[in-house]
Amino acid sequence: MTKTTPYKNALVGLLSLASVLPDGTTASVLPRTQECQRQQYPGPKNPSFETGDLSGWTVVNGTAFGKSSVTTAASSQLGSGPFNQVGKQFLSTNLQDGEAATGTLRSSTFKASSVMSFLIGGNYDPANLYVGLVLEKDGSLLFSQTATNDEALIRIVWDTSAYAGQNVYLVVVDTSTTGHISLDDVRTGCDALKDGPHTFNILGQSNQPTSKNLTALSAASRYAVDPTRPQYHYTPYQGWINDPAGLIQWGGKYHLFNQYNPVAPLWGPMYWSHAESTDAVHWRDLPVALTPPYVNNTQDTSGRYTGSAVKNQDTGALQLIYTDATNVTYHPHAVPEVVSSAVSSDGIHFDLYSGNPIVAEAPPTSSAGFRDPKVFWDPTANNWKMVVGSGDGHTGNVQLYKSTGPSSSELLSWEYVGVLHQGDGSRGIMWECPNFFPIDDKWVLFYGQDKGFKGWYEVGSFNGTTFVSEKLGLFDSGPDSYATQWFVDDAGRNLAVTWINNWNTTKWPSRVNGWAGTQSIMRELFIREDGGLGQKPVEEVSLLASGPAKSLGQTDVFGTYEVGFTDTARLQATVDLAASDAPAFTIELFASGAESTSLVYNFANRSLTIDTMNAGYGQAGTWEATIAKPADNRLSLDILIDRSSIEVFVGDGTAMTVRVFPRYQESKNIRITSDGGKKTVFDDIVLTPMGSAWE
Repeated sequence: MTKTTPYKNALVGLLSLASVLPDGTTASVLPRTQECQRQQYPGPKNPSFETGDLSGWTVVNGTAFGKSSVTTAASSQLGSGPFNQVGKQFLSTNLQDGEAATGTLRSSTFKASSVMSFLIGGNYDPANLYVGLVLEKDGSLLFSQTATNDEALIRIVWDTSAYAGQNVYLVVVDTSTTGHISLDDVRTGCDALKDGPHTFNILGQSNQPTSKNLTALSAASRYAVDPTRPQYHYTPYQGWINDPAGLIQWGGKYHLFNQYNPVAPLWGPMYWSHAESTDAVHWRDLPVALTPPYVNNTQDTSGRYTGSAVKNQDTGALQLIYTDATNVTYHPHAVPEVVSSAVSSDGIHFDLYSGNPIVAEAPPTSSAGFRDPKVFWDPTANNWKMVVGSGDGHTGNVQLYKSTGPSSSELLSWEYVGVLHQGDGSRGIMWECPNFFPIDDKWVLFYGQDKGFKGWYEVGSFNGTTFVSEKLGLFDSGPDSYATQWFVDDAGRNLAVTWINNWNTTKWPSRVNGWAGTQSIMRELFIREDGGLGQKPVEEVSLLASGPAKSLGQTDVFGTYEVGFTDTARLQATVDLAASDAPAFTIELFASGAESTSLVYNFANRSLTIDTMNAGYGQAGTWEATIAKPADNRLSLDILIDRSSIEVFVGDGTAMTVRVFPRYQESKNIRITSDGGKKTVFDDIVLTPMGSAWE
C-alpha cells in the first residue's frame, strides 16, 4: 500500500563519539556521553505511556492508534513476553484495530537534546514500521529506526547533538498490513544513556557508519565500532548469514562461503558470500560467489542454498556443488530443489555449469525436502560420493549418491545409491546440512533436524552403501549451533565451522545495526574416549591473541575471585577435581551489577550448565551437558568470549555455544565463584586478550 507519512528526507542517523580503533585512528561513531549535559531538555509528554492512554500524543491518520494501543502486555496478541518495558505500560500498534490496521502517531513537540534513546520492539520493516525523529520547521525525517522481528523491547540510542535546541517531535509509523511496532520509555539528555550506574550499549544505526572518516579505515577498525559484533568470528559487515558452505583449503588458502542476504539482516534470496584465510582464523572478504537467479523480484526467494566445495582432481579448479532452490509460488512448474554446480579457476569468479542441474529430481522418500549436498571422497571405494539431506514427512533421512563420470567430469555425473541412514521421527521429519566422512577407523554422520533445529552427530560404520550408527549425540550442547560443515585441510585435519545462531529464537538485536549471523571459530574434530564426536579450537586460534596472556597460576578460590574485565578474550582454566571440596563453581561472563551469563559446573553429577536467564537482550534459558570424568581428575575448560558470543570447549570434547547481547557497557566482568563456602582448586587460570580476525 502507499506510504502515508508526510515526512521527507529520510536519513540514516550516524552516532558520533570519538572512539579509538584497533589501528590507532579515531572515529566519531558513539555518543559523547561525557558531553550529554551540554544541551539537555525535557523530552515529549507521556514518554513511557504510564498514563495508560495516548495523552500528549496525536493520531495523525489511520486506525492503528487509540486507547487500546497502550498495554501492560497482558494481551495474548503480543505473545508471552517478557517485553522489557519500563514501568507497566507501553505502546503497540496491533492492539487497537488489529495487525492490518495502519496509521501514524505524533508526539508533542520538544527541544532536541544532545542525545536521546527509547525502547522499540515488533517487526522489521524499515519502510513501513519505524520510529522517527522529525524536525518541526521543515518536516524532514532526521532519524528512523525499525524493530528486530521480536516483541521484546531493546534500547535505541541516537546522537541528536546536530539538532540540539531545535524543535522536534517523534512519529510512530505503521503502514504495514502484516506487522506492528512497539515503543516505550523515551529519554533525552544524560538519562538517555544510563540506567543508574550502568551505561547502555549503543544500538541503533540502521546501517553501519559510512561517513568519510570511516570508509578509509581497515576492516578491523570498522568492525570494532559495533559493541555487539564479535571481533574474531566471521560476521557479515551488513546483511544476513546463516549456514557456512563450501569449506575447503584450495590453492593454499582456506575458503569460507556462507548463505548470505546482502539486502537486509533477514533471511531472503540466498547468495553465497566468500572469504579466504591463510591461517584458518584471519579472514579477508572476497566478491560474492553465487547470486540468486531472480534478483529483480524482491519477493521471489529462489536462491542458491547450502552445498560443497571440491577440488576437481583433473582440472585443479574449485568446484561448488549446491542446491538450486526455486520458489514455486512464482515458478509453479519448476522442481523446487535440485543439485547444481559452478566452477572457478581463480577462486574468485564462478561460472555456472551449462548442463545444470546435475541432479534434476529428488529420489523417493524425499517429499519433505531435498537439499544441501555434501561431497566426500570414499577411500573404501576410491570414488566421490555425495550425501543430500532429505525426509519423507515422517522421518528424516540422508540420501547417498556416487560419481559415475570420467575423470574430467566426475563431479558432474551422479548415480543414486539409496538411503544412507534414516531416523525414527524423533529427530525431525527432514534432515538438513548432512556431512559424512571417515575419521580414524569410524565414519561420522551429522545433520540438522528441521523441527527444533538441533544439530546431531552419529558415529558408526559404513559398508559403501549404508551406515550403521553406534553412537548418537548433540554436536553442540548449547542453544546456538546449527548447519555445521566439515572438511579436511592440507594437514589432514578434520575441521568444521558451525553457524553460531539458530532458528529457534527471534533474539537478533544486531539487526538494528544492519547485520545478523556469526560463524564459529574453526574447530578440529576427533573421536572421544567414549566413542562420540569431540571438538576443540584449532591451534591457530592462538594467533588471534592481541597481547600477552595473564596467568594466575595455582589458585584456591573461596567465595568470588575477579579474573578480569573484558568482552573479547580467551579464558583457559584447569580444575583439580580431587583437591576441590565445593559442591559447584560458577564462571560469570559478560557480568555487571545488572546482568551476567553463568557457566556452572556441578561436581556431584559432572554437569556443566550455561545460564542466560539474566544475560541481556539475547535468548534466555539454561542448557546442560554431562561431562566425562577425566582420568587425571583435571577438568579443562577453553572458553572463547567475543562481545556477543561464547564458545565453551571441555577437555572431553564437549562444546557449548551461545549468543548473548549485554545491555550495558559495564557488562565485561569475568569472575569465578566457589559455592557453599568451600574451595575450588584451579591448577591455572589463563586470560588472553584477543584481537581481530579481519585482515
